Amino acid sequence: MDYARYMDHTVLKPETVRETVARFCDEARRYKFAAVCVNPCWIAFARERLQGSGVKVATVIGFPLGANTPATKAFEARDAVAAGADEVDMVINIGALKDRDDDLVARDIAGVVLAAGKAPVKVIIETSALSDEEKERACRLAAGAGAAFVKTSTGFGKGGATPEDVALMKRVVGPGVQVKASTGVKTREDADRLIAAGATRLGTSSGPAIVDAAGQRPRA
Repeated sequence: MDYARYMDHTVLKPETVRETVARFCDEARRYKFAAVCVNPCWIAFARERLQGSGVKVATVIGFPLGANTPATKAFEARDAVAAGADEVDMVINIGALKDRDDDLVARDIAGVVLAAGKAPVKVIIETSALSDEEKERACRLAAGAGAAFVKTSTGFGKGGATPEDVALMKRVVGPGVQVKASTGVKTREDADRLIAAGATRLGTSSGPAIVDAAGQRPRA
């Protein structure tokens, strides 16, 4: 298995500095990861750092709470793509989902999908905050609004990705939408379990260690 192609090498802590973003970009280039996921202020820097590498730049929208207005999220998405983002990972309005305001949740997602244009949208549902019924409903809404992926977690919630949640999400969205497992993906064994459950992307800062553990360390 080519673990590197699953990796969104993720650096989203608020205290992140330029040197750290540069290191993550350089590691992603060396390992040939799918993407580097950075906060919006680092998009242009990451884009330049990764030029010619084939590694995509992903960013986050409405992050980490998801409580921004739909108009704000749509603006963020347009601005991110204009700055050079190839993919956008947005957080749903979790409170609206729990209130069963499905129309707002759907409009929120659809607005980001429209604003992002050709950039695939990954919809973060924050599984640790939801019941199974809410997870299913969130996945159906995301798929119906044109999302390319549904994603488990922000990394700022109470928990991270589990194989059970990934399997549930994949069952709901079917073959037309992919699943990204994020948060708590630290070992090759974690990666194996989540991929077996249906994940096609892994959001993690442990990508180099996972690839190295698989004996796939790139040449210097």
